[in-house]
Amino acid sequence: MGGWVFITPVNRTTNEQRPEGSLSKGPLVDPPQSRSSRPAQIAQNPDIRFLGRLLGDVIRDYGGEPLYRRIEYIRSASVDRHRGVVDPRATDPGLGALTLDETLAFTRGFMLFSMLANLAEDRQASAAEPGATMEEALRSLEKDGVGKRAVADLAQRALIAPVLTAHPTEVRRKSMIDHRNRIADLMALRDAGVRETEDGEEIEPAIRRQIALLWETRPLRRERLYVADEVETALSYLRDSFLPVLPTLYARWERLLGERIASFLRPGSWIGGDRDGNPFVNAESLKFALRGAAEAVLSHYLDEVHQLGAELSISSELARVTPELADLAKRSGDTGSSRFDEPYRQALRGIYGRLAATFAALVGKPPQRPTPLAGERYAGPADFRADLEILAQSLDQTGKGELSAGSLDRLIRAIETFGFHLATLDLRQNADVHERVVANLLKTAGVHDDYLSLDDVSRAALLRRELAGDRLLSTPHGDYNEETASELAIVRAAAEALATFGPGCITTYIISKAASVSDLLEVYVILREAGLWRAGSPPQCPIMVVPLFETISDLDRAAGIMSEWFSLSDLAPLSIARGFQEVMVGYSDSNKDGGYLASVWGLHRTSQELEQVFARAGTTLQIFHGRGGAVGRGGGSAFAAIRAQPAGTVQGRIRITEQGEVIAAKYGTRQSTASNLEAMAAATFLASLKPRSLTNRPRFSEAASDLADRAFHAYRALVYDTKGFNHFFRQMTPIAEIADLKIGSRPASRTKSDRIEDLRAIPWVFSWSQARVMLPGWFGVGSALSGFDDLPLLREMYREWPFFRVTLSNLEMVLAKSDMGIAQLYSRLVHDHSAADRLFGEIRSEWERTRDCLLAVTEQSRLLERNASLDSSIRLRLPYIEPLNHLQIELLKRHRSGETDHRVRDGIQLSINAIATALRNSG
Repeated sequence: MGGWVFITPVNRTTNEQRPEGSLSKGPLVDPPQSRSSRPAQIAQNPDIRFLGRLLGDVIRDYGGEPLYRRIEYIRSASVDRHRGVVDPRATDPGLGALTLDETLAFTRGFMLFSMLANLAEDRQASAAEPGATMEEALRSLEKDGVGKRAVADLAQRALIAPVLTAHPTEVRRKSMIDHRNRIADLMALRDAGVRETEDGEEIEPAIRRQIALLWETRPLRRERLYVADEVETALSYLRDSFLPVLPTLYARWERLLGERIASFLRPGSWIGGDRDGNPFVNAESLKFALRGAAEAVLSHYLDEVHQLGAELSISSELARVTPELADLAKRSGDTGSSRFDEPYRQALRGIYGRLAATFAALVGKPPQRPTPLAGERYAGPADFRADLEILAQSLDQTGKGELSAGSLDRLIRAIETFGFHLATLDLRQNADVHERVVANLLKTAGVHDDYLSLDDVSRAALLRRELAGDRLLSTPHGDYNEETASELAIVRAAAEALATFGPGCITTYIISKAASVSDLLEVYVILREAGLWRAGSPPQCPIMVVPLFETISDLDRAAGIMSEWFSLSDLAPLSIARGFQEVMVGYSDSNKDGGYLASVWGLHRTSQELEQVFARAGTTLQIFHGRGGAVGRGGGSAFAAIRAQPAGTVQGRIRITEQGEVIAAKYGTRQSTASNLEAMAAATFLASLKPRSLTNRPRFSEAASDLADRAFHAYRALVYDTKGFNHFFRQMTPIAEIADLKIGSRPASRTKSDRIEDLRAIPWVFSWSQARVMLPGWFGVGSALSGFDDLPLLREMYREWPFFRVTLSNLEMVLAKSDMGIAQLYSRLVHDHSAADRLFGEIRSEWERTRDCLLAVTEQSRLLERNASLDSSIRLRLPYIEPLNHLQIELLKRHRSGETDHRVRDGIQLSINAIATALRNSG
């Protein structure tokens, strides 16, 4: 048999038929033969079948026939169990027969299938979400009486920013992702009917070759990532995807709107500037990130100018040129006799010379393609753009404007969008660090000996007095501790960057754990030490300080803190003069703190409250959504999430973090980049302009608040109030083994404590995903729904309220990906079996309660009954995930019992990689 035949199986654990009735039902235990309520089907996606066949061929040819047969036996047996052909409780003997070397090869095979299946599904993603294009958004708005003029006007003041972060949930090496992206490019050529690549290689053999390279590529990193590695990875996405795609999207949107619009969609990054809990991010990493970004974008501009020189061969003997263009050509210094009648080429050679000088000045080395023409560096991107506009205006004076269209227009758009900095780099640090730094500065300057002993009111009063003037607290000879010296070096590097790369390179400083107005004031005091604060009326600062509200209690206080900020007559004008003020809300830590429902409702309610505060202050609210990949960290459809934001909270301005494995999924290819960026833009304009009418909002909000409170207490009771739960969690899940993965530069915990409170949200969510519990994405919801006695109201909320519908939709996806049967096997890793049985029994009961309640509210008989594509996607993967879980459990036992064979450790890490790849948004 050539290759693998992939079967779409029945999800025997999560998609059982459920009877109609009350919200809460006891668990159903069906005989094995009744679980196959739907026949197995061949996977409908032809790309999956095609890629699966090639993968099977590669495993046979490169791994050998015996290995292929062992893997195929395990695969087919797992599929049969999920189809109900055999008793699903039967143990697969094929796994136990694998040697350690075969275990590693088997795990790689299943991981690669999941990677290829993800690729095939990503190629269909744009068609899977109706309304997720600007064209569809414009049609929808027009039906509601909102015309293109309103959309174009909003674009002039809008900001949509996907912000790349280095949060470590991407378990795959960049080399693996590169091969995957090459396959995606080859598949696009295959779709277009192309028979050969530009190099003369036939398409199908070329795809097979890339799969073979994947098979032969080591999937695990041997060394932990450094900040520089994370910077380089982010730059590859910005350079290879964002740079070429965004100008093309703008050209499409301009055709739809019939006019030129502002560059409202611009990328951002945290990588190199996010110091919260990462001791390896410092002033040098900040400089490295900024130089690398400048090198990437300026190299792109140089290539584009070079190509324009080849393209614009227009002769002045055949076409009129403007005096401005003639002057630009004359000033270029190009005296080549072969170009005496080609003013555009002369001008572009001069522009190239100036751009090369700019490259050398900003990057610190000459560009790869030298030029004999010495030019004066550009002072900024506006000057570079002005020269190109001279070319465009000259080209536009004849014909219908088609001569300036294409490459020149795209380059001008790129300059407007990316400047000389490529992506805006945010600074971030913890509020605890700021207060210690300010205390050190005040004490050393003789202003106050014990700032930390002051209450918030006294701190704010002291800091406001400081900010009333421009006097610095620090001196070159001050005796500062290491932490203070490091933070001062950061803000001084930021000031230098603004002078070097322009005002767009750093615009935002985010405060983690913001809990008071003094937290904002402390950062402005620190920025003043680098000359970035100027007192006055209003005061001026090129960097906006942004509070990040993370825990449930932080979210509760957010509106009050911002109200207090706007009440400061000496400082509020800073935000009002800017025209907007950003507030960041954290999905991850609010979820870890209070559970899924309390988190999403807290975020929604806080957004509403902030909108009212900002409306009274007379300035625009800009919310920065700190979302992760997993539902427990704000994951799910960005299009649906933006559409579901409370009315008035978007107003054309929104920033969203893009983290870990989500970056490769969304921006790994130009096709996926285009569809995801367009979906984000379409959702933002719809959320900002589409009329809304929700007559039952007070009733709905009251119900949601009640549900969130019930869910919060149920979640807290288990996670924080149950004795021994932390011990149970650390033994049941591979949390310790995840901490050993070489997937990020920062530690798994903020401190050396092993308390759940101090554990970062990413490993918290990731470890529960590996054990197939997905607890952060659902626990407490069943208790909340089952205790609510108005089912008709809940059904009405689901039908009419986008927020509630998206909340339950994401919850449903998490439930469908979890598996309590497999999770129970992980619970046997806990040494205290009695405690494990008790705690896992509570988890399982809540899972069943949550599933039954969800089905009752959504009026379905099984999970994902109304989402056929996601249902098919998950069921396709289940037979490939379950054997990986069984192997991981066995390897964990051997590793924890003291076995030192490196293949055991490698097998655990490879299984983590494979399971995460198969589950997708799990980190």
